[in-house]
Amino acid sequence: MERKQRIYRRLKTLDEAGRILRERFGNLRVGTESISVREALGRVLAGGVKALASVPAYHAAAMDGIAVKASDTFGALPEKPLLLPRGAAKMVDTGDPIPEGKDAVVMVERVEETEQGWLISEAAYPWRNVRKAGEDIVMGETILPARHRIRPYDQAALLAAGILSIGVFARPRVLIIPTGDEIVRPEEAPSPLPKGALLEVNGQMLASLAVQCGAVAEIRPTIVPDRPGELKSALADALADGYDLIMTIAGSSAGSEDFTPTLLEEMGELLVHGITVMPGKPALLAAVNGRPVVGIPGYPVSAAVAFREFARPLLYSMQGLVPPGHDRVEVSVGRKIPSKLGLEEQVRVILGNVGGKTVAMPIGGGAGVITSLVRADGILRIPQEVSGLAEGETAHVELMIPYEAINDRLLAIGSHDLTIDLLNSLLKEKTGGRLHISSSNVGSLGGLLALKRRTAHFAGSHLLDTVTGDYNHSYIKRYLPGMTVALVTLVHRWQGFMTQAGNPKKIKGIGDLSRPDIVFVNRQGGSGTRILLDYEIAKAGIPPERVTGYGNEEYTHMNVAMAVACGAADAGLGIHAAAQALSLDFIPVARERYDLVIPSAYLEDEKIRLLLEIIRSDDFKERALAMGGYEVHETGKVVDQI
Repeated sequence: MERKQRIYRRLKTLDEAGRILRERFGNLRVGTESISVREALGRVLAGGVKALASVPAYHAAAMDGIAVKASDTFGALPEKPLLLPRGAAKMVDTGDPIPEGKDAVVMVERVEETEQGWLISEAAYPWRNVRKAGEDIVMGETILPARHRIRPYDQAALLAAGILSIGVFARPRVLIIPTGDEIVRPEEAPSPLPKGALLEVNGQMLASLAVQCGAVAEIRPTIVPDRPGELKSALADALADGYDLIMTIAGSSAGSEDFTPTLLEEMGELLVHGITVMPGKPALLAAVNGRPVVGIPGYPVSAAVAFREFARPLLYSMQGLVPPGHDRVEVSVGRKIPSKLGLEEQVRVILGNVGGKTVAMPIGGGAGVITSLVRADGILRIPQEVSGLAEGETAHVELMIPYEAINDRLLAIGSHDLTIDLLNSLLKEKTGGRLHISSSNVGSLGGLLALKRRTAHFAGSHLLDTVTGDYNHSYIKRYLPGMTVALVTLVHRWQGFMTQAGNPKKIKGIGDLSRPDIVFVNRQGGSGTRILLDYEIAKAGIPPERVTGYGNEEYTHMNVAMAVACGAADAGLGIHAAAQALSLDFIPVARERYDLVIPSAYLEDEKIRLLLEIIRSDDFKERALAMGGYEVHETGKVVDQI
């Protein structure tokens, strides 16, 4: 059977697509409903609310003391107290009504009760220490305007004003329809997951994002297979059930089984198919029976972008609200970021305040890497008319974290090691989640260059000097001239070949890499592991071109281990802890020292001092040993100040 590939219609820019959406649905509103004030937290008022009662409802004492007529107290001074007859004053507590004929309160600290009456050491002017009726709220005045989102303080004010129920916008009802023959609900997934099957996780992400916008979100319990008739039926059911917004997941691209655009054209009007943004290009917008339908791409990051750009503003607009803006911060780009002309690039970045400037480092990974969203501190938008950003260039980032959290980030750039993740966990435990390590795995040499550019607080490094056999010293002198740094030992660890369980190819050592039946997975150039490999194969007399898979590069030990575990490679060089984590066989090659390189200027920083304290703790050492392949007898030792 011939497989036909659909092409995108003319791609729309984000601005164009947003304008089309506003023109079609900008006046679309959900209905209203009356709800109890006690249940109204977070809801949006459909109209203004007027007070049914004044607060206070009567003149009331603002503090404990005696209620008096102010004119009776004139002349009273600390050095010349005035005696008031008993009938001229009355004892009151805070909140008591002011007796008829009285218009002030003398606080109890200025009053002495005697047999003759009240001796006061302070005069009172009219209405002193009195809360007048209606001082807070006057009956009939508007206390909350339309389109106001109810807060805890508002609930208290409404109840005080005698209001027990209010009219609010109904929560927009959202239905999320996952599609695809290969998609499996996590609750129904077999173990192990068959090759080609994908867990349906986008639905939960989209539902929770919708709830954050004030909506009620449902995920269709049955995944719709790649058959037009079944999707048409699912859409028809959703429209009949009165959902305010429908999101379909996947099927909106230009592949042979992506029939959603054609189907929406038949059922209604296809407004936009394809956006000039990456990730998120396959998104589509449609109108069916007067209701918006947003086609969400299948990759998680693309799905998040499509929701952020289209579903989010729609949901706020339906409730009569303008979407809250994103906090932005000016940053210095820590590393060159390429991008394609003609497409807006939304780059996930980690942030940190390094030497008084906010640095943004891009997070690697494509639209399918959901952990890039987990790790991201913000989104850096590169306009479609710009072909990337240069290192050190100034840009703006839309924050995904509170602004003040930037100063609580430690930027760790360099070699990957599992103990860095352990350190981050312990740091968060110790500080109640306040301090955080944001790491970028670019290899040991990349870490030293980041320190040179002053775009990192510290770097992980295990660069072997093949002449002396020492680690890191010669590289620091070569790449960080004029910079004083502390070299702190984190761990000693074993590097070796990771193979599938049982070592089916019977790999014994370096010499086996030249075998034609062995596929290798490598680390990226500039990493300490790559330098170790090149050193070892050179000693064995094996040229790189004889190693099948030498050019197949990964950026972390866990990615190398995963490539071996899933059968993409027969062997890879990595640390014992990564092999143990995925139950792989491990053939030791070399014991090495893994150091943290910390500029001396940062050693007095509270975050670094706490980091070093954790490194030297028994807790860290015990947990590192439990991971396998680590030695901690020199952990925390300052090897040198260079």
